[in-house]
Amino acid sequence: MFREMRRKKQALSYEECIHILNTQPRGVLSMLGDDDYPYGIPLDHYYDEKTHCLYFHGAKTGHKIDAMTRHPKVSYCVYDEGYRNEGEWALNIKSVVCFGHVEFVEDDDTIVSVLTHLTRKFTDDEDYIKKEIAKFKKSVRLFAVHIDHLSGKIVNES
Repeated sequence: MFREMRRKKQALSYEECIHILNTQPRGVLSMLGDDDYPYGIPLDHYYDEKTHCLYFHGAKTGHKIDAMTRHPKVSYCVYDEGYRNEGEWALNIKSVVCFGHVEFVEDDDTIVSVLTHLTRKFTDDEDYIKKEIAKFKKSVRLFAVHIDHLSGKIVNES
């Protein structure tokens, strides 16, 4: 169902892919938007190894929600900051692409847990985290992307 990577020598291991999902705070979620135009937007994410899902949050209404409701299959691309080998100008960048399907999350305990994990990617101020979640939880729409397939690779920009 999913294509094999052409340049297998550049493939990342499953563990490397999961590491990138866990350490990088954001990526681009792509979906089928209005009139079947591709629609990609940058989002923060939280990857849960137990459920093998990516979690995202946003407003309860809008283009993104409409697109995912109409067509729940999406892709998500994450890439790291890259590195340079000594004496080389080109960056080496590791990226991961996930394909999956969306499920909107309604369970309050899951919503609070995921929002807490998401916020901890940016701050360790627990008082701030609790206040923000209490303030905005009612206006947030949480959704999970159940990963059906993922792959990663390293590319040298030269």
